[in-house]
Amino acid sequence: MFFDEAKIHVNAGRGGNGCVAFRREWGVPRGGPSGGNGGKGGDVYVQASARLNTLVAFQHQNYFAPKPGQHGRGNNQVGRSGKSLVIQVPLGTVIRDADTGQVLGDLIEDGQQVCVGRGGRGGRGNTAFATPTNQAPRISERGEPGQERWLELELRIIADVGLVGMPNAGKSTLLATVSAARPKIAPYPFTTLQPNLGVVSLNYETSFVLADLPGLIEGASRGAGLGHQFLRHVERTRLLVHLLDGLAGDPLHNYGVINRELFSFSQRLASKPQIVVLNKMDVPDAREVWPLVKEMLAERGVEPFCISAATGEGVQDLLWEIARRLSEIPAEIPVEEVDIEPEVDEKAFGIEFDGEGWHVRGIAIERAATMTNWDQYESQARFQRILEAMGVTMALREAGVTEGDTVFVGDTELQWGWQAL
Repeated sequence: MFFDEAKIHVNAGRGGNGCVAFRREWGVPRGGPSGGNGGKGGDVYVQASARLNTLVAFQHQNYFAPKPGQHGRGNNQVGRSGKSLVIQVPLGTVIRDADTGQVLGDLIEDGQQVCVGRGGRGGRGNTAFATPTNQAPRISERGEPGQERWLELELRIIADVGLVGMPNAGKSTLLATVSAARPKIAPYPFTTLQPNLGVVSLNYETSFVLADLPGLIEGASRGAGLGHQFLRHVERTRLLVHLLDGLAGDPLHNYGVINRELFSFSQRLASKPQIVVLNKMDVPDAREVWPLVKEMLAERGVEPFCISAATGEGVQDLLWEIARRLSEIPAEIPVEEVDIEPEVDEKAFGIEFDGEGWHVRGIAIERAATMTNWDQYESQARFQRILEAMGVTMALREAGVTEGDTVFVGDTELQWGWQAL
């Protein structure tokens, strides 16, 4: 089975906690604070690898989490940062945020990578909080949680030429004739259930990659048949070879059906250059219909080819025409545009009230609450000062908060009062 879609969960490493410690050395009666900072959590990267060709590995493992940062220690020892985790995917993989649909990356080159999860920053130890007026602080920060998200991976195979056409048009037979690929071939529709790739070598200098895609039917762009599952793979190709079945009742009707489906799926796909080919010329019925097909297509400005994929008749001429057309088409691979995250004011916040209490939401204030060590009185007092400095305290009072109300800052639950913190 060809796995070209997967959904994975990444959870970047949490930062290490800062440390509260003081120097104890001979001859240094007032050594001062010596608590080190925690290490940064490991990042998560997705990297393209030419050694892979499907996403089957993610059917068995879909959760990825790198190591967290180590905690800080005394004697100003900083915790070690967590090692980053690299997830290998095939070339042509598009990465999206499953919740927002944001495109995070489109990896088309071997070794290309994108960061999909930032590790949390390490908490500061009490050394970082020492001031001339507070020379022995007993305060530290907890490590920040790493970025956590669900990702959707979508593989779009990279090939120079894509074979499209109705089921049983002879696409797999043609691929087997011109390359070393051995797709399944049988005289019934939908024999091909997954894309197949083959390398066509005409001489030492001329070669290209040919992709045989499952047959399309009318309504494929809306989900009918099997071909709709693989239409996105055609977008990576530079040239389409549109194969017509010479034994079909109306090859020209099929020609129109396939082109309409390509247009319905993507205008970019429909605009790709095509070479139209009538197959099965080894059968008398196909030879009889060829003059009419050629004439009708010529009226539309199309110069078709005729071949027999089974016997090889006309195949070499077709391959050289493909090579010629490819030489005229830029080798650039269509890449999904990566969404740039808009700049966000981290200090901005919002306040909402529901049946449970007041909810304060904002990047900076939620981070401060998460990294506050609530077991330390000085840390609680510091968070109170942060609320006042950012204007959260005043905003809550203006919104109508009263004594005893519950206030949620992110996932942190607090109680409003004179000594709420």
